[in-house]
Amino acid sequence: MLELDPTLPAELGPLQWLIGTWEGTGVLSFPVGERTVEQEFGQRVSFAHHGQPYLSYEAYAWQLDDELTPLAAESGFWRLARPAHDADAGPGMLPPEGDPAYGDAEAVEALRRPDGGFELQALISHPTGVAELYLGTIAGPRIDLATDAVLRGASAKEHSASTRMYGLVENHLLWAWDLAALGQSLESHASGRLARVTPSEANEA
Repeated sequence: MLELDPTLPAELGPLQWLIGTWEGTGVLSFPVGERTVEQEFGQRVSFAHHGQPYLSYEAYAWQLDDELTPLAAESGFWRLARPAHDADAGPGMLPPEGDPAYGDAEAVEALRRPDGGFELQALISHPTGVAELYLGTIAGPRIDLATDAVLRGASAKEHSASTRMYGLVENHLLWAWDLAALGQSLESHASGRLARVTPSEANEA
């Protein structure tokens, strides 16, 4: 049975270890044409909740040069993937109707897969005109995601698929991102190791 922080919506039980701000460094390595772009970067990632059964997500990365030049940013929402219910909000600004379908830990347990994990959905948007819808699983301190759809605006560079892995290892958030883009099949793209920062440290950058 899940051990749930009583201040959180029950559906966030499997995700609650993510909540907070994480900071560290990572490595980018990806083929572009005849060359491979390789670079170290700094990154800050934040997961927060707003009283609803989802986490908001923000990530910002910068080059480790003298100017700490901005490198990339993304934002989105993470939640358990489960059937829609009248008690869910939306579409648009429509309010929920009735009591939450998964209002306590026992109800959320009914969503657990035979292998012990939960189905997960993550929507991640990039300022370059790309939005990725990921489906996957969260099993304890490990998350595996793969794109179900990638939406690109007319000005966005070619990007057709991604997979991501996250894990909590020795109190650090480790992640790896594989990318299919610019004519390349799915290949290793970037990875990082982040440590949780205190609220005061998170407000300093």
